[in-house]
Amino acid sequence: MPTAPGTVLLSGIVGSTAYGFAHAGSDVDRLGLFAVPTEELHGLDRPAESHVTTEPDVTLHEAAKWCRLALSCNPTASELVWLPEDLYESVTPLGRELIGIRSTFLSGPAVRKAYLGYADQQFRKLLTRDTADPVTRRRAAKHARHLVRLVEQAVRLHETGHSVIRLPDPERVRDLGERIADEPATAESLLADAAE
Repeated sequence: MPTAPGTVLLSGIVGSTAYGFAHAGSDVDRLGLFAVPTEELHGLDRPAESHVTTEPDVTLHEAAKWCRLALSCNPTASELVWLPEDLYESVTPLGRELIGIRSTFLSGPAVRKAYLGYADQQFRKLLTRDTADPVTRRRAAKHARHLVRLVEQAVRLHETGHSVIRLPDPERVRDLGERIADEPATAESLLADAAE
């Protein structure tokens, strides 16, 4: 984990590893939030709100930015407080408190807008890809898996107020994603049902 410009309050492994999609060649994505020293918040120069590295893949958000993302139910940022315990790498007492109040960041309209909006973006990527290119076919399968995951997470979160990050049956989602990658129109009913 790269050094944060403050105290890391909460961090963990997210992405394909968290969902159950990881395979031998998968990278490991990490997400965290940090608090900058209070004195850095005073003055004309604001501290950086995010620190991102690609090798390793780590994104750290300053606490206020993470809260703004979580209040809009950003799926990527929100998953940090819904991880299974074994995926946390750093949990301070304040991080534990944040996990304890995670449901207060939720609202039905925001869940619907963020999760289904992102799923719809994945769907649009499927519709505009070059179907003859094998590289875009692999990418399409990934977009389709994420579409299915996002729709299922949105429905569960909207109905129960609880998010499940580690998918109960990742192979089913992978198989459905493969079918959708081959026939993107089959995702329309999935999206329509979730929007109701």
